[in-house]
Amino acid sequence: MRRLVLFALLTAAVPGCFYPADRGRALEAKVDRLGADNARLATELKEARDQLAATQPKIDEKVAQVTQALQSLDTAARRKDADIGVQFQKTVEDLAQLRGQVETYLYKIGELEAALGKSTEETNQRLLALQGTEAVKEAEARKKAEELQRPTDKKEFLALAQEKAKAGDSLIARQLYNEFVKKWPKDALVGEAHFGLGETYFTESKCREALFEYGKVVQDFAKTASAPDAYLRSSDCFQKLKMKEESKLALEELVKSYPKSDAAKTAKTKLADLDKKPAPAPKKGKK
Repeated sequence: MRRLVLFALLTAAVPGCFYPADRGRALEAKVDRLGADNARLATELKEARDQLAATQPKIDEKVAQVTQALQSLDTAARRKDADIGVQFQKTVEDLAQLRGQVETYLYKIGELEAALGKSTEETNQRLLALQGTEAVKEAEARKKAEELQRPTDKKEFLALAQEKAKAGDSLIARQLYNEFVKKWPKDALVGEAHFGLGETYFTESKCREALFEYGKVVQDFAKTASAPDAYLRSSDCFQKLKMKEESKLALEELVKSYPKSDAAKTAKTKLADLDKKPAPAPKKGKK
């Protein structure tokens, strides 16, 4: 049952990450900062519009007062001219003050809208630039892979893919491994191709994609030479994904299934280290 659970975890690791982990974290941090700036600008913009909305009724009220004052000048003629002048002047000053506030709000809203638009545009450009960089790399890798002379012999073909992977040309190696799987889908060496694919992802810290390939090895090609290492790599991937129980389970299955392999020796050492680690101290209850 535990073995079936492990297989399910491995094969469920469907590829979904486009960037390597370090680039993904850097991109995420940049986007978070830009998103925070955009949110702040949007909040300030809303506050300015709310202030404008609150001020507008006061302006309308003052305009109505001025209009009424002008219309009723004839009825107020009995009052002293000085009193009428003072009242009228005060109303005009209040109206001018309110209009000044409105102009300030409108100017601030304009600035905030411009800043928000600029920030959004910068965010989009940075995302496109990062995506474009990866797309260019993949396109270049595909072009180089197409220019390569493919061996007709399957062992030589696999060796070429392994050579490119060892040289650090992960994208080219990945394409060659995929071509091998499609060209010789039922060959025993397909297990090695899947392991090679997993290794190209592992070197880029794409653990979920790597787990999918390692899962194909341990489930469908258990007799391939790299099967023990696939278990070991799976344990490393689970560890990176903070899945400690699954990481330990992969080590245990490795020791059980391939007890005489070099990978099993490594697994035993890792399991022993895990057993040596002290259990976390129980939390003290509140007195």
